[in-house]
Amino acid sequence: MVKSITNKGILSERDGFVFIITLKQPEKRNVLSLEKLLILSDEIEKFSKDSTLRVLVIQAEGPVFSAGHDLHEINDGASEDHLKLFDQCVKTMEQIRSTPKPVIASVDGLATAAGCQLVATCDIAVASSNSQFATPGVNIGLFCTMPGVALSRAIPKKKALDMMLTGDPISAEEAKSLGLISRIVPKTDLKAETNFLAHQIAKSSPSVISMGKEAFYKQIELDIEKAYDFAKHEMVKHLKHPDAKEGISAFINKRRPNWTN
Repeated sequence: MVKSITNKGILSERDGFVFIITLKQPEKRNVLSLEKLLILSDEIEKFSKDSTLRVLVIQAEGPVFSAGHDLHEINDGASEDHLKLFDQCVKTMEQIRSTPKPVIASVDGLATAAGCQLVATCDIAVASSNSQFATPGVNIGLFCTMPGVALSRAIPKKKALDMMLTGDPISAEEAKSLGLISRIVPKTDLKAETNFLAHQIAKSSPSVISMGKEAFYKQIELDIEKAYDFAKHEMVKHLKHPDAKEGISAFINKRRPNWTN
């Protein structure tokens, strides 16, 4: 595994086809300050442009995955500073959704506000059984409207509003039942499970994964008739790709596929 530490508490690691970003400021509850979001954005862009990388994992050190934005930074800033912070937050979250490669959140501990938003934005989320998720801004007079954008698209709207109106945390079990996270594992198994999942996905055709992720996020916003119409044309288009032909041939002939990249 190749490691390279970036500044301001973010560690980047390359493990074969997998890129791992670790938030490493547990003493500050891994807050998503403007500076941290800018660095995170740069790392995601680096991952997206590197053809040798196929899956991104975002994880954190300490008992708090991320407590969201830095309230000291918010308190000291003016409206133009707040807009700059939220603009960057939108950019970073949209990078995760729009990158053609899968992004996995590996959560151990508490994810609140923009930290919960980060989990909800990732394509897949694996969490330890002791993890909790909350949007508690209402308790300090700052409603979690931006985290609610991702949250309300990951879980039913009534539960999303319940979380935002009360600020109460939900357990990993409830988060999984609602669809906020994909898998729950014991704390001791989190790293191994995340690693297994990332490398399992990385074995598939990068082109097929890219086309599939893009198509998924397009169709999910359509009504069902338009979604099916869109999906059938996407399937026809995908079948023309060399990796589809190779994968079907390999399955029929009982051999391992040889992807184009």
